[in-house]
Amino acid sequence: MPVNSFGKRATKSINSQIPHLLAVPNGSTKQLIVNGSPFLVRGAELHNSSPTSAKYMATQWEKFADMNINTLLVGFGWEQFEQTEGTFDFSEFDQIVLDARVHEMYLIVLWFGAYKNALSTYVPPWVKTNTARFPRAKINSTTGIITADALSTFSPETVSADAKAFSAFMAHLKHFDEGHFTVLMVQVENESGIIGDSRDRSSEADAVFTSPVPDVFVQFLRDEWESLYVDMRTSLAKTWTPTTNVTNTGWEAMFGKSTYTDELFMAYSFAGYLNTVAEAGKKEYSLPLYANFNGVKMPPGVPARTPGDVFPSGGALSEVLDVWQIFAPALDILSADVYNGDYNGTHEVYGHRNYPRFVPEQRQDDYGVRRIWNAIGSHQAIGASPFGIDTLEPSTSALGRTYGLIKDVSKILLKAQEDPEKMIGFYFDDPKDLSADPANTTIVQMGEWEITLGRAFGFAPTTSPGGGIVIQLDNPSAAQATFLLIGWGFQASFKSLNPAATFTGILTFREMNVTNGTLHETGMVFNGDETGSGEVARMPNVEFDLGGFPIPILIPAGTAIGKVNVYYITT
Repeated sequence: MPVNSFGKRATKSINSQIPHLLAVPNGSTKQLIVNGSPFLVRGAELHNSSPTSAKYMATQWEKFADMNINTLLVGFGWEQFEQTEGTFDFSEFDQIVLDARVHEMYLIVLWFGAYKNALSTYVPPWVKTNTARFPRAKINSTTGIITADALSTFSPETVSADAKAFSAFMAHLKHFDEGHFTVLMVQVENESGIIGDSRDRSSEADAVFTSPVPDVFVQFLRDEWESLYVDMRTSLAKTWTPTTNVTNTGWEAMFGKSTYTDELFMAYSFAGYLNTVAEAGKKEYSLPLYANFNGVKMPPGVPARTPGDVFPSGGALSEVLDVWQIFAPALDILSADVYNGDYNGTHEVYGHRNYPRFVPEQRQDDYGVRRIWNAIGSHQAIGASPFGIDTLEPSTSALGRTYGLIKDVSKILLKAQEDPEKMIGFYFDDPKDLSADPANTTIVQMGEWEITLGRAFGFAPTTSPGGGIVIQLDNPSAAQATFLLIGWGFQASFKSLNPAATFTGILTFREMNVTNGTLHETGMVFNGDETGSGEVARMPNVEFDLGGFPIPILIPAGTAIGKVNVYYITT
């Protein structure tokens, strides 16, 4: 009988136990299923070179456990596995998988194949040096056309070699890990696209660019026009709509001469490339596969980007997202690496067509960590992964505390994700943070109740950061509701939306704890100062900011879980 990664005997067949994505009952997204149950990834990504050495990793495992991480994202380069064409060495990878099992840690593997950060620095030497067989992309520069440090997607030899290597890796992974299921998902390539120009200008690329646009692509645009993500439809509509009548002699003839046409062209090419690689791997082992991209929604007022400038051209950004969703069906998730920009807005993009959300890379500081609440609570994300975790110390990081709380309430969060209208995740930044969100309040409607969320404070307002999740649990009666508050540094006030209500107040507010996913009371009852004399439910920080007021009127955070019952009257 197969044994799972932490020594427990599997109780179902291997095929039913393989990690997979499963739609929630209302179909709004999918959750990751591990060993037969929904699973929340408390992830963290290692620095790029760390997983090349099991010896180095041996010094880090305990630190990861101390931060309540349950899944490590580990990158492995094509060059590491296939130094000589056709000969594969997975020994270092195997040792890391074995060590992960010992330390009860799951893994998500990042396949750095032909593309890593829009370049081709992770391909084996026999690929790098044979430019006749594996031609490079060409890009514009101030001195003319130059050779890029990136392979061209228009080379059949390149995609074939990449797909064969990935297929060999997935076959080995199936042989080595099936039944243990230490590896939950695999990322295909990394931040694909072309950088430094809006498109590949090699002779191979030019030949395709000046040929008629494939009928399947044009038909897709016509059939899916009303379903396209709004940014893509808006960008296309500047030069093309389903009623546009032009002679199809090439991409510029069809869509006009612009950097957007170039980006559309590269998106179709990269989507096809990654789909070929992903399909080859899935034939060997059908783990969930995803792709990550460098490109986020920017806040209003930020100048429009130029494809290939800051963000690689052809990656699955909002203006070309549907191209990837339609022409790379072997990829189960498409995600952005969100370090700055509009975190909330970016996740709204990648939920298009009810795709599941996952945060493969983000900041590891307090700014980044508090945003994990938003990903899980407002976007039903299967998890998040701050980058560069091996340079983070548990004693000084907010990640361990946040993941510790998420660990305690995971079953509750996963259940709540099935009804996203009754859950919200949010954060409030320190104004001194780089790229801080200036918002001080968030207002949300849940059923017949309006909730105003803001920073927790006593008599004097503060700018202290905070974040958490609010879940509506039930309605004990028509005039009452129960909400679960999880997190730190925020407060919630409630208002009934019943037109007949003349007063809304707090009925009870109690501190809660969790054991094996079940809520129970700690005995602490909040009232008085902790509720602003009945007006708000406060969830203080561990170190509470008095806002300059000399009287410490609030106790610091305890379990960081509270249950509040609210009511209204219609006198």
